[in-house]
Amino acid sequence: MKLRTVAAVMLALTLSADAACAQPANSLKDQIVGTWNFVVAEVTAPDGKKSFPFGETPKGILIFAADGRFAQIHVAGDVPKIASNNRLTGTPEEYADIMRRSLSVFGTYAVDEDKKTVTYNIVSSSFPNWQGEAQTRTIDKLTTDEFVNTNPGVAGGRGSASNFYKRMK
Repeated sequence: MKLRTVAAVMLALTLSADAACAQPANSLKDQIVGTWNFVVAEVTAPDGKKSFPFGETPKGILIFAADGRFAQIHVAGDVPKIASNNRLTGTPEEYADIMRRSLSVFGTYAVDEDKKTVTYNIVSSSFPNWQGEAQTRTIDKLTTDEFVNTNPGVAGGRGSASNFYKRMK
């Protein structure tokens, strides 16, 4: 009986060691897992001009779960309130301004360690045209506390967007 228990423990340890060796402890995926505060998004147009689609002091969050799911919310720091105080009775102008200055996306993600990219497989978004898309971002900077990624093809040919995040503590 004791021999079977020892054998089972040894097998479990061997399988655990094999799983640990399959992915380096400091892999990009391991490093991005967690919750990140959105600092700013900077769009660089083809002519080099910079813009900040969510303003210079946005609010937001980016969450990478270890199981391969993600959620991202970007909102302008000064997004207007709806005068009626009812989210269902805003004016067309209020809704348009809110739509232009906020974005939410969620789905699954995959990291390419060699290319240093993360690909979002979008399940849904506040911009419904992205539903079902796969979007790849370059990981430009990744430290314990900071994460920067670039989306090279911002819709409408506006250029590339760099998103800056700080790890939530």
